[in-house]
Amino acid sequence: MAVVKADLAACQGYANCVVGAEDVFDIDDDGIVVLLKTTIPDADRTRVEEAARSCPVSALVIEDD
Repeated sequence: MAVVKADLAACQGYANCVVGAEDVFDIDDDGIVVLLKTTIPDADRTRVEEAARSCPVSALVIEDD
């Protein structure tokens, strides 16, 4: 399984990640990403990686567990 990590200091609240994977990412009231899941099953990895890559400030990383 893959693990999602977020650089909260880098996040600017664009919410591109939410559009791509709303079951994994959300934005809080301060405009910062919230990880709804940190462990991603292999079946969802491609979709979540695409959502993470859509971040214009590269605040999200998917790594192998």
